[in-house]
Amino acid sequence: MNAPAATKLLTRDEVAASDCWDLSSLYESQEGWQADFDTLTSKIDTFETYRGRLGESAQVIREFLDFDGEFDRMAERCGTYAFLRTTENQSDSDHQARKSRFQNLAVKASQASSFVRPELLSIEPEKMESFLNDPVLEPYKLLLERIVRYRPHTLTDREERLLAMQGEMAGAAGNAFRQLNDADLRFGELENEDGQRMELSHATFIQFLHSTDRDVRKKAFDQYYQVFSEHENTLAATLAGSVHRDVYYARARNYESSLEASLFPDNMPVSVYDNLIQAVRDSLPAVHEYLDVRRRKMNLPDMHHYDTYVPILSGIKKHHTWDQAVNVVLESLQPLGDEYVSTLEEGLRGRWADRYPNRGKQSGAFSCGSFDGDPFILMNFKEEVLNDVFTLTHEAGHSMHSWYSSKNQPYQYYDYTIFVAEVASTFNEQLLTHHLLENAQDDAERAYLINNELDSIRATVVRQTMFAEFEKKTHEMAEAGEPLTVASFRAAYRELLDAYFGPDFIVDDALELECFRIPHFYRAFYVYKYATGLSAAVALSRRVLGGGESELNDYLNFLRGGCSQDPLDLLRGAGVDMTQPEAVKTTLDHFASLSKQLDELL
Repeated sequence: MNAPAATKLLTRDEVAASDCWDLSSLYESQEGWQADFDTLTSKIDTFETYRGRLGESAQVIREFLDFDGEFDRMAERCGTYAFLRTTENQSDSDHQARKSRFQNLAVKASQASSFVRPELLSIEPEKMESFLNDPVLEPYKLLLERIVRYRPHTLTDREERLLAMQGEMAGAAGNAFRQLNDADLRFGELENEDGQRMELSHATFIQFLHSTDRDVRKKAFDQYYQVFSEHENTLAATLAGSVHRDVYYARARNYESSLEASLFPDNMPVSVYDNLIQAVRDSLPAVHEYLDVRRRKMNLPDMHHYDTYVPILSGIKKHHTWDQAVNVVLESLQPLGDEYVSTLEEGLRGRWADRYPNRGKQSGAFSCGSFDGDPFILMNFKEEVLNDVFTLTHEAGHSMHSWYSSKNQPYQYYDYTIFVAEVASTFNEQLLTHHLLENAQDDAERAYLINNELDSIRATVVRQTMFAEFEKKTHEMAEAGEPLTVASFRAAYRELLDAYFGPDFIVDDALELECFRIPHFYRAFYVYKYATGLSAAVALSRRVLGGGESELNDYLNFLRGGCSQDPLDLLRGAGVDMTQPEAVKTTLDHFASLSKQLDELL
């Protein structure tokens, strides 16, 4: 009997147009993009006409900021389009060339405008205060106040220009990783539990780890990480380059550490980061207990990483077509009101989303909003993976945040920070879990959903905090002059794996290679926001579900807020104070409670 034919990924031109996003809200054609690109190119010299003049008057500052805002708005549109096209197919040289041309333009614009911050900060504090109180600068007062915060970390005009000239070079490590990871690595084929040969890729790896056949899971794990093992020296060099870049810029700008430099734009105390790690560390015994519940309920003699993705109740299948997934997401979001739901429905049933995997497509998922275009969603949706329904509502949360902020804020205050973005996305996941549990048909389905919620919290709070601790540790190593090599990266990561998974968990040596394949590690100090975001989302979702119109309006006003306030202030207005550890502790106590419920239900 012949083996079933292998399932191949479609090429981009084989994917139905209705399953792809429609970027026409950005540009109807390549010609439109080129026209804006040419306009931006022609306007770069205009920056020079303001050099040496910003201290003349509030009116001159206003004229410059109007010009700069118009330039930046067009550049955002142009850059967003170029970026999105590259994600469709990482191996398409035309898309890569367009993105490269835009990056080159952006570097030139950065060089041309590099005098702005030093010049603004060279204005005497008393004079700047008088400018800030001038009504002509009222639309930009908060923006300018935020610039003034950077006075201790801003260099001379010449030094700022030199740093600006390094833009493309500074991105080399991340670009090298993305090209290797998304375009060049090949993982071969593998049989699933039904004997069907499938291509192993970033998109299908998790699908294999959801297999009920442990042998399939183990083979996928071993085959996947064997490829990373073959490239570990290259990957270690790129990751080290990324870490050293962060350390260099932090030191150049007079920050105490690269962590402090990363937190400064959000006006975020380092204590928020450290408190998160400590709170999760304190709760690791509950995490270890849940992993043991998993082992016992799955009747396994031991527990490996490849056993942590498949649902414990393997007999329950949750299959969703795209339309069915959209239906479930929209039903779960009804508590957010008609405007929210109807707008999202139009986008998801229309062409906001690029739905399915194709060869060369960027792995994972993201939302990419801009002021002038639709808030697009990249998915690699798989119908048999329940987690992809959660990913869809997660990215929809980002997109609706973009939609609300762009509709309610001027351009200079619409672009919310990542810290609050992860609240909007994981808030949606909480509503989806609540909806599915309310509609569970029996204890088995309820246990299945609790299992999914536990794995979501473990992945979003515990796992991302482990990542955050790895980022902190590796940057501290670099700052202390310690070498960053294959061995030192793996040793640092192994220590964390042993601590976070516990003494009774079998940590395969190959899992140490995970530290080289996490894209977020190449733009460090981002992932902690997933953990704090979910913790805030748990608190806010309970507030909205248990409240009334006032609580809902508080949350919608948070979405409308953009960056018109600092992140911590926006969250206080919505009803949660993230300077205190209570939200994180509450989420982890909820995790421990769910683990006990699951043990009893099974």
